[in-house]
Amino acid sequence: MTDDRYYQPQNAKDALRYIENLFNQYAQAPLTTELVAYHQKLVKQLEDDILPTAQAANQSVQVENTRQMIQTMQSWLRIRLSGQPFAGKMHHFRFEADNAKPKFKRHVVKGRQSGNHRGVRH
Repeated sequence: MTDDRYYQPQNAKDALRYIENLFNQYAQAPLTTELVAYHQKLVKQLEDDILPTAQAANQSVQVENTRQMIQTMQSWLRIRLSGQPFAGKMHHFRFEADNAKPKFKRHVVKGRQSGNHRGVRH
């Protein structure tokens, strides 16, 4: 019964995805001592558990992803401790800035034309 209580990843990539999801949930949260301790626990888990597992499985891509993720998470802590906002999130185990992707306008202007709702106001 207690085995089902905690998340058990199947491999290194599964564990990286899970930690990435957790990191993105708290990356914009206000900085507290509990959050810093939790963050350092996740970084230590990456260094002590996931990195050796990926190296033992001879998965060079996962080893590189883990190292990149550790570097991003350590830079997050430095940025947040200096009082700056962390302008981005982690995507595919790497930092991605908020302005890295183009924004598309979704406002549709309906004219008097029927069908495609792409009429313009002239």
